[in-house]
Amino acid sequence: MAATLTKKEQEHLKMKYGPMALVTGATSGIGLAIAQQLAQCGLDLVITARTTSALERLKNQLESTHGITVIALTADLSNEQSTDAFIKSIHAYHIGLAVLCAGYGTSGLFIQSKLDEEVNMLRLNCEAVLKLSHYFTKVFRAWKKGGIIFFSSIVAYQGVPHAAHYAATKAYIQSLGEALAIELKPYDVDVLVAAPGPVKTGFEQRANLQMNGAMLPETIAVPVLKALGKKSSVWPGFLSKLLIGSLHTLPRFLKIRIMQKIMGGMTRHQRTTAF
Repeated sequence: MAATLTKKEQEHLKMKYGPMALVTGATSGIGLAIAQQLAQCGLDLVITARTTSALERLKNQLESTHGITVIALTADLSNEQSTDAFIKSIHAYHIGLAVLCAGYGTSGLFIQSKLDEEVNMLRLNCEAVLKLSHYFTKVFRAWKKGGIIFFSSIVAYQGVPHAAHYAATKAYIQSLGEALAIELKPYDVDVLVAAPGPVKTGFEQRANLQMNGAMLPETIAVPVLKALGKKSSVWPGFLSKLLIGSLHTLPRFLKIRIMQKIMGGMTRHQRTTAF
C-alpha cells in the first residue's frame, strides 16, 4: 500500500509553498502522481506536457475532484523556443513550488545511438531544467521562500554502460540540485533531489528497457513530498533505498561494473533482436 500524506503534512505543504505549484511532465508517471498529491493538499496547479488533450483531461479531473484551479499549458520542453515561451507564460502565476519531472531516457550502446535523440534528451533532461531552475531561483530568492524538486535517478551516482548518456544527464541533475540546496538555504528556499530506482511509468517503453519489479509512481510521490524541506536528497521507495544503499559504499569502479551487468540485462533484447 502506498504511503499517504497526513492532514498536517498537506496543510504544511499548502501553507509553505502555496498558493500554486508547477509540475512538468504532469500527465503521466511520477509527474501525474505528484500533481494528484498536491491537488489533494489544496494547491492550485500549473501543469505542462506535450499533449494538449491529456492536459485538459487531467485539468478537468483535478478541478472537479479537488475544487482547485488548474492552468494547463502545452509545451515541448525539449525545444528551446518552446521552453523560453513557457517560462515567459508562467510569469503571471504565483508559483511557490516547482516540481521538475519532465524527462526521458535512452539505452543501448552509445556508439549505436541516434545523435538527434540524444540531443533531444539532453535538452529536456538538462537544458530545460537549467532554465526553469534558474528562473525560479531568482524568483524564490526575492520572495525568501519557495521549493524546487529535481528528479535524478539511481543511475546518477556512477557511469552506466548501456545507458551512458542518460546516466550522464541524471548525474548533472544530481550535482546541480545538491549544490543549489546549499546556495539557496540562506534564502529559506528548499531544494530536494529525488533519486528513485526503477519506476513503472512508461519510461521503460520509450527507453526500450525490460524492467522487472519496478515501483509504482504512487509509491514515489508521497516520500518525495514528505522529504521536501527536511533534507536535500531522498531515495524514495523501498527499492530505491535497497539498490542505492547497497551500492553506496562500494568503490566507484565496482559500482560501474555492477550497473553494467544490471543495465546489460535490461537491454539484452536489443542485442538479440538487432540482426
